[in-house]
Amino acid sequence: MTTTAIGETAVQEVSPAAPTRRRRWTPGVRTAQVLLYLTLIVLALIYIYPFLVQVATSFKTDAEATANPIALIPSVFSFAAYELLFTRSDFPLWFMNSAIVTVFVTLGRVFFVSLAGYALARLTFRGRGVIFALVVAVMAVPGVVLLIPKFLVLNQIGIYDSYMGMILPLLVDAAGVFIMKNFFESIPVSIEEQARIDGAGTFRVFWSVVLPMARPALITIIILSFQGSWNELSHFIVSTQSPELTTLTKGVASLASGQLSQGNQFPLKLAAAAIMTIPVAVMFFIFQKRIMNTTEGALKG
Repeated sequence: MTTTAIGETAVQEVSPAAPTRRRRWTPGVRTAQVLLYLTLIVLALIYIYPFLVQVATSFKTDAEATANPIALIPSVFSFAAYELLFTRSDFPLWFMNSAIVTVFVTLGRVFFVSLAGYALARLTFRGRGVIFALVVAVMAVPGVVLLIPKFLVLNQIGIYDSYMGMILPLLVDAAGVFIMKNFFESIPVSIEEQARIDGAGTFRVFWSVVLPMARPALITIIILSFQGSWNELSHFIVSTQSPELTTLTKGVASLASGQLSQGNQFPLKLAAAAIMTIPVAVMFFIFQKRIMNTTEGALKG
């Protein structure tokens, strides 16, 4: 590029762009690329193969599932397992109970962990550091340790064996509070100060200004809450005993007792498991692109 002075004006003469060079692939680079892709394909097949076996076995008969359990193509497609689930079991009731609990837990957890995360990130009060340290400590406690205390508390306050007892203990999650606190701290404080100058209160700033910017973190919490409550088993074991409140996880676990039919019941169990995976898979595929960009809100701020 050359520059020519004409009076007081500088005129730039742009030389033609140099031709782009093509990347040369040497035999060694091609071999490495092929080996890399082959390795990834093998790993993907290893990861997805059990799921394919699950779906294929759900369309087999008991005899074929026993004789050839890992075949991906049934010799005779049979819908007997699905018919048995929906006509001769309480599977629809289990599904409805799981859906009710999951929806309320997901909505409630998103709201409460967002409030708690914002309070720990922005509000100044005595003992804030201690509370956050306790939140982190709770994350290190195995869930199984809390099962007996959870049962005693639910029974003592009178919500054992009810929807309230199933939902209330799951409304707050320490990991969710941790995620939201860290994300709120990445949002510039100047944005909130501008809203306060305009007369907005603390909750108004949280709800109308900060929370919309935390969309990537909220989507992460939604997915984790949905998946966790949908697949929860131990909590429902200690919080309910009525058959009317059985969830999918408890119901599918009870199929191992052979209460619906004789034989190994591999198609029946795997058909129930395949149906269970559908809502979580749909939720993940809908939000997978947004969950990856965890700094989107902060950057836009």
